[in-house]
Amino acid sequence: MRICLIAEGCYPYVAGGVSTWVQQLIQGMPEHTFVICTIGAEQSQRGRFKYELPKNVERVEENFLDEYLDAKVRKPKRLSLEPSEKRAVLDLITTSHPDWDTLFDLFSSTGRCRANEFLASEDFLDVVMEAGEGAFRMAPFNQVFWTVRSMLLPVLNLLRCPVPDVDVFHAVSTGYAGLLGALFQRQTGRPLIITEHGIYGREREEEILRAKWVDVYFKKTWIDFFLGMAAAGYDHASVIVSLFHHARDLQIEYGARPDRCRVIPNGIRLARFEGIGALPLERGGLTLGAVIRAVPIKDLKTMINAFALVRARRPDATLYLIGPTDEDPEYYQECLELMANLGLEGIEFTGRVDVAQWYGRLDLVLLSSISEGQPLSVLEAMASRRAVLTTDVGSCRELIEGAGDGFGPAGEVVPVMSPGPMAEAIVRLGSDRPLLRQMGESGHARVSALYREEDLLATYRGLYGEVSETWRA
Repeated sequence: MRICLIAEGCYPYVAGGVSTWVQQLIQGMPEHTFVICTIGAEQSQRGRFKYELPKNVERVEENFLDEYLDAKVRKPKRLSLEPSEKRAVLDLITTSHPDWDTLFDLFSSTGRCRANEFLASEDFLDVVMEAGEGAFRMAPFNQVFWTVRSMLLPVLNLLRCPVPDVDVFHAVSTGYAGLLGALFQRQTGRPLIITEHGIYGREREEEILRAKWVDVYFKKTWIDFFLGMAAAGYDHASVIVSLFHHARDLQIEYGARPDRCRVIPNGIRLARFEGIGALPLERGGLTLGAVIRAVPIKDLKTMINAFALVRARRPDATLYLIGPTDEDPEYYQECLELMANLGLEGIEFTGRVDVAQWYGRLDLVLLSSISEGQPLSVLEAMASRRAVLTTDVGSCRELIEGAGDGFGPAGEVVPVMSPGPMAEAIVRLGSDRPLLRQMGESGHARVSALYREEDLLATYRGLYGEVSETWRA
């Protein structure tokens, strides 16, 4: 079977949980051939892969959202949009439920409109003027025009992507990736699967509400725009996968049909961590660690501030921040400056390492993210028989506390962006090594029973066969 994996902002350019999951899926199914369709932010990423591509990857088709910005365009003749086409474009910029099929037919590689020419046309100006007289009547027209144009430029150009000749399309998020999957499904009739590691629409909503680059007046416009893209993926997908039950509830809340939604949790290769024994009770000091990328969503500043509070009470504590630091150099530098301003000792960035070699050295594993799906680092820590202290995001509470599975707590959960409660929990747990050991054993039992790589691969292997057979029938 030939499968097209559509990835936005992750594989193979960025190391992290979602990219690791993609690599795991491809390597675990050598009987299938994969085409990777990527969507990146900047052309400077072209060809700069962080992963060695498995042999069953046929090719990578790279798309970048900034490659359309400098395209030279001649001013087109009047396009004379049909009323339904004009309404679809207007709804795209003013609502969260545009008629995507009309937009696909209009702007795809076989459609009669080229994005850049449309955005220079009188037809586009007509649409913006109508929006300016209605939904945007309180904003300056110049600001409306350039905001709308910046929204539409990448997305309409993306719709001209050629369709890969495959049996199944599989987007690993909604957003731009899910939209491209919906386009491909519309053009071929072949099945689309969407797997959401985090709920894209909700994440963009939270991001935009905090963003300083979005004018207050246009925050709802941008939120509706991203929710509209998520809706396109949901509407065209045969199966919509989430990693845990609360995420499935959110998908349904955002418009996914319940009968298409399934829960398939992550799985890890337990053999990789088999050599790590139970937590030693006699070891001195308190060794903490976090397997992370140095990016804002991981909120390392909360962890650093919490560790400063811990060191005041436990001078023997150390903290290792394990993972790449090159994805967001500015944020990494801010973290270093925070450590310097606090005069903080006993903390170290390790850079990129084999994380399996580190879990056994740790007494307690930390995660301070402000948003997560089902973090592989938590599953790996549990497989390594180590207790985990996480923020209350994604499926972390379900992983730590279980869902009535009888295994017992594998650590504790604290509020997001709360250095004080995190520090309190670290000091309390760190003073009770038998409890840490018990939590580590509970976590190992849970992950061994419920989160195995072989189960993940078997489920997706069956899912690919199921949707392909349904389409062929």
